[in-house]
Amino acid sequence: MRKRKVVYPPPKTATKGAPPAPGAFDPRNPPGRTVAINLDAATGRASIVPGIRVRIASGLYAGEIAVVESVAGGVIPAAQVRTEAGATRRCRTIDLLPVGPDDPAASDTATAGQRGG
Repeated sequence: MRKRKVVYPPPKTATKGAPPAPGAFDPRNPPGRTVAINLDAATGRASIVPGIRVRIASGLYAGEIAVVESVAGGVIPAAQVRTEAGATRRCRTIDLLPVGPDDPAASDTATAGQRGG
């Protein structure tokens, strides 16, 4: 009886062919799973300081007015904010927009607090 030839699986480091051309469909990276990185986040916003009112631009509390409680430096500067509802959260400073006195949403909430309601 003849001995069977041993078949080994291809090594995991073996290449699977040339990478697809840029813009072409790649099954390893479906179109809905790409990530864009905001490189401006590393610089942060110098205008964000404790005590100012800001509008949260993205995330769970997007669109809400909050007060900056503290600012932490680092690779990506972040700030601890407290929303008007009382929730706290840490946000990147690039995602916080300073609110001026002429902002209608900020003035409505400020006068509501002064009226006691």
